[in-house]
Amino acid sequence: MPLAKLRILTDRMSGAERRFSLRTLVALSSLPLFGVVAAFGLAPDTNTLDLAPATITEAIALPTLAGASAVGTFERESLIQSGDTLASALSRLKIDDLEIQRLLNADAVRQMASGIRAGKRIQATTAQDGQLLSIRFERSDAPALTVRRQGDGYVAEETSDLLETRVVMRSGLILTSLYGATDSAGIPDKIADQMAETFSTSLDFREDLRRGDTFSVIYTVNYRNGEPIAAGKLLAAEFVNAGKSYRAVLFRDPFGREDYYTPEGESLKKGFLRSPLEFSRVTSSFSNSRKHPVFGFHRAHTGVDFGAPTGTRVKATGDATVVFAGRKGGYGNLVILRHSNGYETYYAHLSAFASGIRSGRSVGRGEVIAYVGSTGASTGPHLHYEVRIAGRPQNPMTIKLPGSPPLAAAQRARFLQETASWSDKLALLRGTNLAALD
Repeated sequence: MPLAKLRILTDRMSGAERRFSLRTLVALSSLPLFGVVAAFGLAPDTNTLDLAPATITEAIALPTLAGASAVGTFERESLIQSGDTLASALSRLKIDDLEIQRLLNADAVRQMASGIRAGKRIQATTAQDGQLLSIRFERSDAPALTVRRQGDGYVAEETSDLLETRVVMRSGLILTSLYGATDSAGIPDKIADQMAETFSTSLDFREDLRRGDTFSVIYTVNYRNGEPIAAGKLLAAEFVNAGKSYRAVLFRDPFGREDYYTPEGESLKKGFLRSPLEFSRVTSSFSNSRKHPVFGFHRAHTGVDFGAPTGTRVKATGDATVVFAGRKGGYGNLVILRHSNGYETYYAHLSAFASGIRSGRSVGRGEVIAYVGSTGASTGPHLHYEVRIAGRPQNPMTIKLPGSPPLAAAQRARFLQETASWSDKLALLRGTNLAALD
């Protein structure tokens, strides 16, 4: 027989032998007390044609599987859906109807049956044979309720929730709008609102925002049992607008008051917000002579019109007392606030007033007092906003805003020490495209 054919036949036999050995290994590996190990290695440039295949068999002891002797349990979880009853939610957890009826007859379960809320978790623990061991109900206004099997019945107990606060750092890039960028970066709207308000005395987010602007934020998130439940507060932020950097850090003074400052200790809180709306556009500016869109003749426009959808929140631009809240001629629904420095602010064409807004009521800077509408002499939804000093209208966009008292010298050293870490973290985030750093 030619040498070439002999080699081919030998290779085929060797392959068949290897396949047989592999099947043998698979079969032996199923034995509980023995295993088979085969290994081979080749050095570079080794001539494999001169090597005879070899199989090595060795008995080894298999480790005992952890928990093999323990009774197994199974966990199932579901979210309460809109329109659910407690019975329908339990049914999705594969609990049989008889067990559901026994659960619903338990006092604690029966009491909460009408109070289930969409979005809350419900968890079931069962034994290997399907027997229900416990049910855990997540509640929004109380600790979680756990119902455990006890003999032929059930007992209920409140479960202490593990509450914690985590610090989150994120950064983003402005492409279209602030909210679009914060959404893309996974930043909660509450934190975006706090950032916009914090920088509102330095930046006009309606006019100053530029494509390519960047921002970084450090904030807290509250967790319950490892799950995020609510955004907390803004701890520090940086906004780079047209190449200029604006920074803010949160500081709590010895009396428990919290305010935002620059890293150098200058207060960012002014006496007034520049705008009563978070985001909007100016549709009509302050003017000594403007053609009225409804009446058609020229007259002074004593305020600024901000275009915004009906229902947009209107905020008090400074601490004040409500001196009027009602309907007044062409203003439509109107709120007038009187501030301690002699300023008055007007908010007109409102669709509705916020709860509790009435004459004599004190309101704080940034508090929601009403909602944008189109009442009175108006051609569409917008807010007419006026600032008056000693009864004379002033341009809200150019008037010098009164400032807040500076940080006391005695607190400056403490401020610099406590806020230095936030400044360092903002420096770490600057110039990066971090999506999240928890």
